[in-house]
Amino acid sequence: MDEIINPTIIQNSIRNSRGCCAMKGTNPDDLSINQASCCKLSSIDWLSDYTDGNSVNNINVVEVRFKNGRKDFYTHAPDIILKKGEVVAVEASPGHDIGIITLAGQLVEAQMKRKNVDISTKDLKKVFRHARTTDIEKWFEVMAMEDKIMLKSRTIAADLHLEMKINDVEYQGDKTKAIFYYTANDRVDFRELIRKLADSFRVRIEMKQIGARQEAAKVGGIGSCGRETCCSSYMSSFSSVSTTSARAQQLSLNPQKLAGLCGKLKCCLNYEVDDYVDTMKAFPDSSIPLRTKKGKAYFIKNEILKKTMWYAYEGDSHNMMSLPIDKVKYIIEQNNSGKLPAELEKFAEKNTQVEAVNDSMSDDISGYA
Repeated sequence: MDEIINPTIIQNSIRNSRGCCAMKGTNPDDLSINQASCCKLSSIDWLSDYTDGNSVNNINVVEVRFKNGRKDFYTHAPDIILKKGEVVAVEASPGHDIGIITLAGQLVEAQMKRKNVDISTKDLKKVFRHARTTDIEKWFEVMAMEDKIMLKSRTIAADLHLEMKINDVEYQGDKTKAIFYYTANDRVDFRELIRKLADSFRVRIEMKQIGARQEAAKVGGIGSCGRETCCSSYMSSFSSVSTTSARAQQLSLNPQKLAGLCGKLKCCLNYEVDDYVDTMKAFPDSSIPLRTKKGKAYFIKNEILKKTMWYAYEGDSHNMMSLPIDKVKYIIEQNNSGKLPAELEKFAEKNTQVEAVNDSMSDDISGYA
């Protein structure tokens, strides 16, 4: 029988870091960069040191990850002992594929519930065995071919004048099938392309269309924040992003500043929006003017996280004052009871009166984008 490959050998290999943010050329010994925890498809087993005697974990299911965000659940025979990080051969259609176990044991049940996977209704594929030496060697071989085949397939698609872009190629572990991921604005008739690809590479061809966000996750890059894009480093799923998130954070609706490398709204617009929405609940109605003996003052802008509101007297929008929201509420209560404060200046925060800030204010707000 072929020997079982040590999982640490796989984890320390950049060529096997599928779904990981480690870059090619990184020293495999530098575990601060190339490690399993940096993989955006890894799972944290927070129940690893906990044993529930009342739990009946007889489902024999593990979670396995592959390339390009693929992750699925597989059943296995009770006599096969599987651990996180091990490389296994799993059932595919046709043949078998090679993947890395990301989760095993008691937490798999919780993960399946979270992803709405019911083992009683869904027919899960099987784990055949631990990966053998021959399996790993063939896996290495097909992974080394993927970049070259992707470039060659782009040339074939261009020769056929197809309006599409092939972003990535994923070979099945047994080298019997290749998945070609592509993006296209319109519907593409790629029947001739499939024939040419099958003749050129002698494998079964599968075409999968992906969106702009998925393409950016595969290609990667550096965002405007100076860090690697979230989608290519740790995000494994995408949430809908709308301009409502930008408005809630008082951001300038400038498409060039709000768009990411994919051309869509930045995913990070959703990160802090809940804090802004919750904080805004404490703010008074900005449509209510503040009446003083010196005159009426109208709302100009919010500084949400500082919990302050800017006001300016009627006809003098160049001179603005920052008031804490509790002071604004107090003035509104005084106005409702028929009382008029002498002036806003005594309620304003010190050193916050600003002159001629119309241009700089818009720059400051758009700078947050």
